[in-house]
Amino acid sequence: MARNDRTVSRRSDGSWANKKDGATKAGSVHERQSDAISAAREMLINSGGGELKVKGVDGKIRSKDTIPQGNDPNPPRDSEH
Repeated sequence: MARNDRTVSRRSDGSWANKKDGATKAGSVHERQSDAISAAREMLINSGGGELKVKGVDGKIRSKDTIPQGNDPNPPRDSEH
């Protein structure tokens, strides 16, 4: 299964990018870091979960968070019990 991780980091123009790890282009660009984090979190929930890394202004990882997948309207039924 492919990893579905995202990183929020500051761009050279001062905006904040929400980028899937390994991608060349940002998934979304925002004025505020909090907006980019919210967008990345929503994208991870909608795409099955993954790890969210947030980098500070200095470019160092500030925090990591594992996002679970969203609610499945048709979860698999337990056939053993």
